[in-house]
Amino acid sequence: MTTLTVYDPAMCCSTGICGTDVDQKLVDLAADLDWLKAQGVTVQRFGLSREPAEFAANDTIRQIMQDSEGDDLPVFMVGGALKAKARYPSRAELAAWTGVTAPKLEITEQVRELIALGAAIGASCEPCRKFHTKKAAEVGLTDAQMREAIAVGRMVKEASTRNIHGLAEKLIPEGAKASSCCGPAKEAPAAATGCCGGGAKSAPATEKAGSCC
Repeated sequence: MTTLTVYDPAMCCSTGICGTDVDQKLVDLAADLDWLKAQGVTVQRFGLSREPAEFAANDTIRQIMQDSEGDDLPVFMVGGALKAKARYPSRAELAAWTGVTAPKLEITEQVRELIALGAAIGASCEPCRKFHTKKAAEVGLTDAQMREAIAVGRMVKEASTRNIHGLAEKLIPEGAKASSCCGPAKEAPAAATGCCGGGAKSAPATEKAGSCC
């Protein structure tokens, strides 16, 4: 029986979803390894922070660690032979290394509806969500399958929101002064002016105060 061994760099977990930012490469790898197991491949996975003794016990891994100080992790080995380092392989590569026939990609009606449902959540489109939930049920998808697609769409949406908020915070200097609606705040001159220019003028008693812009 073929054995695939993965040596991961130090991290809190191997799934890629335990931190604040989802690492899609790790999510994909976890799914690919589960798929290999279902095909009869024995999969071993060791993390530097969890099983350091496994790294020290393997001559190849120990040499890689000495040469790169850990920068060449992850490492993938099949039957004790080095297959890849410093990158995450595709499912097709993993299948070729272990002698498993990778299935051909087929976009079925069920797969199409799962994609559409996840996209609807990511786009916050309620009419789309309703339509594709109904359609997904019609093509035979289970509630569990739909929930999984919704969860993926939510993760994508949340990651996008965090990223844009982080970018916005970086664009605003921490010591920036409060600004008026039309630009940076300035000390008011002796004579009051509107924020968009022009000195203040006497206004009829019945005239309402205008907006600043």
